[in-house]
Amino acid sequence: MTDITIKTQPSERSKFIRRFLKRKTVAAGMIVLVLFVLLAIFAPLIAPYSPSKLSIVNRLKPPSELHWFGTDEFGRDVLSRTIYAGRLSLLVGAAVMSLSAVIGVTLGLLAGFFKQLDTPIARLIDAMMAFPEILLAIALVAALGPSLTTVIIALSVVYAPRLARTVRASTLVIRELPYIEAAKALGISTPHIMTRHVLRNLISPILVQGTFLFASAMLAEAGLSFLGLGVSPDIPTWGTMISAGRQYIGQADWMTLFPGFAIILSVLSLQMVGDGLRDMLDPRLRRDL
Repeated sequence: MTDITIKTQPSERSKFIRRFLKRKTVAAGMIVLVLFVLLAIFAPLIAPYSPSKLSIVNRLKPPSELHWFGTDEFGRDVLSRTIYAGRLSLLVGAAVMSLSAVIGVTLGLLAGFFKQLDTPIARLIDAMMAFPEILLAIALVAALGPSLTTVIIALSVVYAPRLARTVRASTLVIRELPYIEAAKALGISTPHIMTRHVLRNLISPILVQGTFLFASAMLAEAGLSFLGLGVSPDIPTWGTMISAGRQYIGQADWMTLFPGFAIILSVLSLQMVGDGLRDMLDPRLRRDL
């Protein structure tokens, strides 16, 4: 008898992941991003000290074996505070991305699918995008009062128009395709067409825009915290750490160097992952890979 060897073909998902991670920049971005996520999740186990532990005797100590990133003006360990600050930045980024997606996708679908709603929603999107993003965020936080919830809501309102414009533009094209007309002729309900036939074809641009919104939200949160409009000063954030360290530049550069480096690495890793997703999910760019 002859042996029959059955070769299993790799699934489309596994092939996509392999092609996605084949690019060195994307792989590096994913490694850095996963590292930040793990540090945030296991911060109580990884951080050598409590982020709020004061030690005036050890204030403004340079990096050493006991304090790898040095200490701040109150003797708190900069490494521990940098690790804990990453938890808040990732939380804000994920929350803003999710809430912006809900608002932006809803507005974009309504504007792109219903012609009578297109003009008013499109004008609303244009009006919101006419304001500089950071100034609009500052105005909203100042009006509502600084807090974590306020920061998330303000940044979601600021970044939702980006996604809404992308979804609207794609929906305007999809709604004219033959299979949408066929679904309408068959009597399929409008909500079913919008979710099953339109929204499913928008997953790719939404994912790509989501990664960029994540990075932008983390950067904006750091900016608001730097200006004193973020969360409570008792909670460590990269922005508040840089703000506190600016008056000690030249005397204790490590207070701004390490949290600033953390912001750069996290935002850059998200941008690299977003670029990789865009290249893989766009058929025109994928042919060139």
